[in-house]
Amino acid sequence: MIAGMADKPEMNGIVLTEAQKKSRRQRSIAIALALGVLVVLFFAVTIVKGPAVLVRPM
Repeated sequence: MIAGMADKPEMNGIVLTEAQKKSRRQRSIAIALALGVLVVLFFAVTIVKGPAVLVRPM
């Protein structure tokens, strides 16, 4: 066992308030929605351009 490891008290870390938890959840949802919109946009552009996306001169 590493010396001193057993002597440390258990640490709980940072405890968030309910307002901070709500804010974090809203921010996470906003990021997820933005990412989803970006994925749909890339997919739509790929479908609209069709197979011409793969035809390029070397």
